[in-house]
Amino acid sequence: MNKTPLPRQFALDISHTPKATLDNFLPGEDLALISSLRNLVNRWASKKNNGAAENPLNERWIYWWGPEGSGRSHLLTALGNAAEQFGIECFPLSPSEPISWVRLEEKMGSLEELDTPSVITVDDVDRLDERLVAALFRILNGVQASKAIHIFMAGKAAPANLELREDLRTRLGWGLIFQTHLLDDDEKIQALEQAAQARGLVLSPDVLPWLLNRFYRDMPNLMALMDALDSYSLETKRAVTLPLVRELLQPK
Repeated sequence: MNKTPLPRQFALDISHTPKATLDNFLPGEDLALISSLRNLVNRWASKKNNGAAENPLNERWIYWWGPEGSGRSHLLTALGNAAEQFGIECFPLSPSEPISWVRLEEKMGSLEELDTPSVITVDDVDRLDERLVAALFRILNGVQASKAIHIFMAGKAAPANLELREDLRTRLGWGLIFQTHLLDDDEKIQALEQAAQARGLVLSPDVLPWLLNRFYRDMPNLMALMDALDSYSLETKRAVTLPLVRELLQPK
């Protein structure tokens, strides 16, 4: 498979990149997961979050897993954006930003006592080092004891198959567990068409099939290319045709 990289000298203009939402995620085989997340977001929007009785643990504790490019991170970001939209405090955690974990643990005691919701997202659970594994274990204990903290976690494998402490693997399974799936080629084209429409891009019919054959086939790279095409089309004041795509991808 030929993987043509974006030219090094080309700078992406992220100002035109739509925010990640549940609506701009093409569910494919992930309808059950998307339905669960939408139900939660609808409750945030209607402010129906009053006490633990209306927030059972298995509705605010969700882990999903799947291969790279299956939308794991998109969904975490989408939930963070939804929380921000409704004025809900959100704490995004990842292995690359350990200071965020420290700041959250400093606030966990007060969050546990609140009836109003707060949101924690944890990306790349499978990449946590020993220190962050211990931190997540403590955070999960706090979420369990809380009334309205929501936690959403994502990794590359089901809890039982993660190379983590046994007690943490067990806790990851206390809530709902879903698997995310890669899109097939027709679904990828549909998702890319939606992304182009959201950016106001009009693509010639031969562009997307050509990209699937010549470019990276995973959705993060394909979506990054949509951003690059958006910027390059604006910069050159030209329509997005196959010649323009080839010109963009031509090494210089």
